[in-house]
Amino acid sequence: MKLAFIIDPIERLDPGHDTSVALMEAAQMLGHEVWVAAAADLSVIEGKAFATLYSVQLEPVKLVEDRWVAATPWYSLGDRALVSPLETMDAVFMRLDPPVDVPYLYATYILDHIDPARTLVVNSPAGLRAANEKMYALQFAEAIPETLVSTSKSVLRAFVERHGAAVLKPLGGKGGEGILLIEAGDRNFNSLIEISTHYGRYPIMAQTYLPAAKDGDKRIILLAGEPIGAVNRIPSGGDFRGNMAAGGRVAAAAITDREREICTQLAPVLKRDGLFFVGIDIIGGYLTEINVTSPTGIREVDRLNQVQLGRTVMEWVEAQRP
Repeated sequence: MKLAFIIDPIERLDPGHDTSVALMEAAQMLGHEVWVAAAADLSVIEGKAFATLYSVQLEPVKLVEDRWVAATPWYSLGDRALVSPLETMDAVFMRLDPPVDVPYLYATYILDHIDPARTLVVNSPAGLRAANEKMYALQFAEAIPETLVSTSKSVLRAFVERHGAAVLKPLGGKGGEGILLIEAGDRNFNSLIEISTHYGRYPIMAQTYLPAAKDGDKRIILLAGEPIGAVNRIPSGGDFRGNMAAGGRVAAAAITDREREICTQLAPVLKRDGLFFVGIDIIGGYLTEINVTSPTGIREVDRLNQVQLGRTVMEWVEAQRP
């Protein structure tokens, strides 16, 4: 198979952590061609999505004393670029990191011009636009903690005072960026709301604070709606956030019956929207986010459980071929 990965500049990726690299390595190890492009390399020509693609060869990471070690250099790009319709690929992985800004949205509009009958796109560009990683979870009311979205100081203050504490989240954040834990009576409340809402211009999400957060924020990876692995991200130091990007440590995690029930609720909606590779976040049995843009966690699950989730994903892709 020929696989294209739409990624951020490859030199910025961390081969020991980045799920995109794990997926590309797995594809290469299964004998498939791996090509990469950036958002700026995408075009529409005569109604078809094109990309300036570079072939890539990867030196797979090795597990040494419980950590991934990468060679230097860990990748090499082909000398010549291929300007090609993306429909010549068997699958295209859209793996640009958030934020979902204007250039990101334009990239999804270009990817709309791939014929899905010819080429699998993971995840669907229309699905990516539909699924804000905070708001998308609101449709699963039985699975989430009490939640509201607002720009209003008075609405947000009433919510915090009713619950004693709440977690405030920017709707376009990633990796725990900008998430605040705020308690009733905080004298900085007005200023924090002004900063978080950009002075009332952007709505933010407020969720009840879940005390179980101190024990970890579980990332579960779903493939075509089925959970295939999980890792627990535990806050460390003085930060209440468990995100790896915020310094949380990771630990092996099993998937509970309650969490499997949540996955079952999500599965038909995710598949309907073409969201095949997804990472969900669960705290204390409650769904808090649905990550669809460039979900991560494969490296950590593989390391802690001696599995190869990248291979699992690529074998699923193989099975989708007509």
